[in-house]
Amino acid sequence: MAVLLVESAGSWRPGEGGVRQAKRRLQLGGYDPNLVDDLVPLITGGDAAAAEVVVAQYGGILDASASVLIVVDQWVRGEDGRVRRRGTTLDVRLVADEPQWIVTTVRPARPGRRVAEVTGAGRRLLRNDRVILPRAAVRDIRSGAIEDSVLRALASLAELHRLDVSILRSGHPVRVFGTNRTSNHTDGRAVDIWALDGQPIIERGNSAKVADFMRAAQDAGAYQVGGPVDLDGSDASFFTDNTHRDHIHLGFTG
Repeated sequence: MAVLLVESAGSWRPGEGGVRQAKRRLQLGGYDPNLVDDLVPLITGGDAAAAEVVVAQYGGILDASASVLIVVDQWVRGEDGRVRRRGTTLDVRLVADEPQWIVTTVRPARPGRRVAEVTGAGRRLLRNDRVILPRAAVRDIRSGAIEDSVLRALASLAELHRLDVSILRSGHPVRVFGTNRTSNHTDGRAVDIWALDGQPIIERGNSAKVADFMRAAQDAGAYQVGGPVDLDGSDASFFTDNTHRDHIHLGFTG
């Protein structure tokens, strides 16, 4: 439901752009048309557009509510005929219902302003072609919002695998889903990774590689390593739950 919402909002044929048409697309898809107010980054600025969801992962899932984090790329054709690529990350909130879950709100990424001087660790990571960053994450680094401990660890781990990052800061729930605790992502001290060497974390037959990577992440300085498996069965560094079946979460102290 979250993915189809984003695809339908962000894709339209020539002459079908704008808020009114976006509301119509949402209504035809069974969504509240007023959600369009939260989808402005996807529905404006072009005569035609095509949206592609890069990855959808859980930001949190409970029995009756969920957060789905959507990384989306979009190609937009302007009135001048030129096609431009843009993208964002969206936190789509849902509640359980029958026969399907219902989208209640959408929270678009809001990275901070670009700083005059990015740290050396940030500059090196932005040039590292073994770390694939979504656009919101790039802007997080350029805004100075991410701790160097995260950036250095990603560079080190990229020597082992090509890393597909889903989330650094922007687009993630401010608080750990279902709690009042501030997320490490909010403070720029965490990263979520959804694929290693082009293979999704959730892919079958990937468990040994994922487990080895989780151990390597601890060695690289992560004090929180969440993923599909709890490697030590305790309340120490490693953990797993329903939210972290589809990605690896790394948290750092600073």
